[in-house]
This record gives sequence, C-alpha cells and structure tokens, in this order.
Amino acid sequence: MTSVTMGPAEPVIPHHFETKPQHNECNILGMWLFLAQEIMFFGGLFTAYAVYRFKYPDAWEAGSAELNRAIGTGNTIVLLVSSLTMALSVYFAQTDQFKKLVASFSLTMVFGAIFLIVKAFEYHEKYTHGLIPGAWWDPIHPPEIDDPSKMQLFFIMYFIMTGMHAFHMVIGLIIAAVMMIMMLKRKFGPNKYMPVEMFGFYWHFVDIVWVFLFPMVYLI
Repeated sequence: MTSVTMGPAEPVIPHHFETKPQHNECNILGMWLFLAQEIMFFGGLFTAYAVYRFKYPDAWEAGSAELNRAIGTGNTIVLLVSSLTMALSVYFAQTDQFKKLVASFSLTMVFGAIFLIVKAFEYHEKYTHGLIPGAWWDPIHPPEIDDPSKMQLFFIMYFIMTGMHAFHMVIGLIIAAVMMIMMLKRKFGPNKYMPVEMFGFYWHFVDIVWVFLFPMVYLI
C-alpha cells in the first residue's frame, strides 16, 4: 500500500532562492523582524503602564483589586495549553501526521476562541460594575483613595493593553482559519511546514505577551 503524503513530493523553492534552507532562513528572519516591531509596540504600552503605576500606586492598587483574578488565571492556563498544541502542530506537520496535525491545530483554535469568549464576559462584568472609563464610569464600589478619578487611568490602560492583545488573538484566529482550510487540502507536510511554524511563532508571541500582561495587571 502506498502512503499518501500531506505536501508536495519535492520542496517548492521560489525562483529567487537557491536552496530550501536559504528560503527557510529568510522566512524566519522576516518573522523575527515582524515580531521585533510588535515587541516595541507592546513594550511602549508596558512602559507607560509602569510609569503610571509608580506615579499613582493607590489608584493602581484599587483598580487591580476590581479585576477577577480567577478569570485571569484561567485564561492564562488556556493560552499556555494552546501554545503546547501549537508546538505539537508544527511537529506533526514536520513528521507527516495529518490527523494529529488537524486535531492539534483545531485545539489551538478552540483554546484561542475560549480565551476571547471569557475575555468578553470579563469586559461585560466591568461594564455592569461601572468601570468603563468616560461617560459610563460609575463604580458600584468607589475606592477609598484620595482621588478616585485616577482609577479611570488604570482602566484606560487595562482596556488598551488587554484590548490590543485580544485584537492580536482575533487576527491569529482569522489566519488560523485560512490555514485550516489549506491544511484540510493537505497543503502542508514535511516538505512544506514553514507556514505552520511561522504561524506558531506569532501564536507563541501573543501568548508570551499575556504571560507578562497577566501579572502586571492582575497581580502586582
């Protein structure tokens, strides 16, 4: 019985590359350059958050106390598990295990969707508690600090930082959906796994951002 491979029999090399390793190295370099600018973007947000955290410690402590740490912890676990399934997806693509590739990649998408659904419920909770900065600001439990209005600044930073992270998750799921369609058509395999690996870079980066975001916002 002849085996059915997932990808093309021979590596597909664009005409402007001499070898497949050269092509792969270019893809990896391009992805790292993209992630570098993403690091600078989130690094600016983290820096602004830290500056205001030291400038208004009472307001930051009061704001953080309003967050649901159980939900944040649960979502952290969900993302860490999704990184594991993403890493397995790359391995299964490299080793020509089609069914396991589809299963692990599907789980990655499911975990990503769970994260966003939970985050939506968390945002709604902030709305019902009157913790949306601006016209909707009306905390049901006003903080006992010198200037309660400063807590709005905490939630402005909270929604910007977690919102941008959630936006990256949405983009990731859209890309993953397109890749899943290609995957079901057996476009990826041992000779063409680099797109799966590059998407894995992006997914792990988004997860790492949350690993830093969670303790900064929820715990410290």
